[in-house]
Amino acid sequence: MKLSEIKSVLSEIQEVKFILPNGEPVPAHFHVTEVGSIQKHFIDCGGTVRKESVINFQLFTATDYDHRLGAQKLRSVIELSEKHLRLENLDVEVEYQRETIGKYGLELINGAFHLTNTQTDCLAKDKCGIPQEKPKIRMTSLQSQESSCTPGSGCC
Repeated sequence: MKLSEIKSVLSEIQEVKFILPNGEPVPAHFHVTEVGSIQKHFIDCGGTVRKESVINFQLFTATDYDHRLGAQKLRSVIELSEKHLRLENLDVEVEYQRETIGKYGLELINGAFHLTNTQTDCLAKDKCGIPQEKPKIRMTSLQSQESSCTPGSGCC
């Protein structure tokens, strides 16, 4: 989701809910401890220099069970971040602490923000020699009904 989409949703809801990829809700007393801009400048395994930029939300759950972050408060934190950090309308990634800090994508489903799993990938498959995955097809789908070899058809 883009930052502008999140702000738009926050204008329409009262309660902010985050749901983990396994369907478990992030505890309601979470904090958004950071809103920031992350730039990644790197060279992929094929030697291509690349740059990526995202907006980052860091969610934190502590023992402050009375804490609740409302939609308008989160929107005001985002707007303050836009002003002081000059944030662009980029994709938002979310960090959340489980066994280790996980990085997630974000998707809106039924008024709740769902954290989506992210994956690593090789960006230079053509230069690394990683073969493209071949589509899996059933051998039976290759034969048309007219040319199928049935007993007594004379094809054998």
